[in-house]
Amino acid sequence: MKKKLIGFPSLLLLSLSLVACQGAEEQTGNSTDEPKATEVHEKETHDHSDGAESQAPVAVEIFGLAGHYHTGDEIKLNAILDEETQADHWHWYSRENSEKEWEAVSGQATDTFIGTAETDGSEIKAVLFDENEEPVFQSEAVKVMIDDHHGHDEASKKIYEGYFDDGQVKARELSDWEGDWQSVYPYLQAGDLDEVFEHKAETGDMTAEEYKEYYTVGYVTDVDRITIDGDLVTFYENGNEYSGNYKSDGYEILTYEKGNRGVRFIFKLVEGSKEAPQYIQFSDHNISPVDSHHYHLYWGDDRAELLEEVTHWPTYYPSDLDADGLLRDMLAH
Repeated sequence: MKKKLIGFPSLLLLSLSLVACQGAEEQTGNSTDEPKATEVHEKETHDHSDGAESQAPVAVEIFGLAGHYHTGDEIKLNAILDEETQADHWHWYSRENSEKEWEAVSGQATDTFIGTAETDGSEIKAVLFDENEEPVFQSEAVKVMIDDHHGHDEASKKIYEGYFDDGQVKARELSDWEGDWQSVYPYLQAGDLDEVFEHKAETGDMTAEEYKEYYTVGYVTDVDRITIDGDLVTFYENGNEYSGNYKSDGYEILTYEKGNRGVRFIFKLVEGSKEAPQYIQFSDHNISPVDSHHYHLYWGDDRAELLEEVTHWPTYYPSDLDADGLLRDMLAH
């Protein structure tokens, strides 16, 4: 049975602190009933610098790690022990990468870790200590992946907004969209994205309800999942699946009513199921080779007609993201 432990201070450690305090009072003649703040601080900050290098058995699982974070995102993790124990003294450790030394994270003394995403590839682990300050159980290290997608520099922001020169556009391969993807439309229907529309309404020119209507038209689709493996694209629609092999058919630069622009990267069917569309067109705000993190997809049998479609753009995110992950990602843009 899994047991989620309540973090430090426990009743046992509190008792030890009071005994130590009483002993100190007897030596100094101080008879106050209140434990000194300095004594409590000393108890909480004793040295555990070797804890992360211990040979304690791995029995702790860390939950709550997101698939990726954006710089500055909150990281909230929970340590859960699959053992029965009275120990409840936690310490968390981090390091910039696997080549660095572990360092104890200050202020993290319970089974919950709260921090900030700052370094891509940094690692975090949890170690549980007993009343003798010996490590008894630990977790495997988990890796924090940071992906700011379109970057935070001014040039990247301009490209994301649709302002770029033709010479900046480069051909892309289907591998940029390789993976397992889910439609966001079911999340919109369930109300999971309402916070996104409310956030847009704070600075936009529509109400939250109007934004939701606009994105409902954009997102609506019966294709709830797409997988891309090499040149094979598989569509999952209403319980059925069909697939085709596609090759690059170039790209087109489009200019929109507002004056900004976008790029459609186009792929043509080589062979496949009869249901497979002749053309698929990707738009993901990128204009040169890079792994995509979400995209709008247009598909059909008429290449030129698809280029005219600007109101209906089914949108796909990685299938391993849950509602919270989608919400966090969308709010970051």
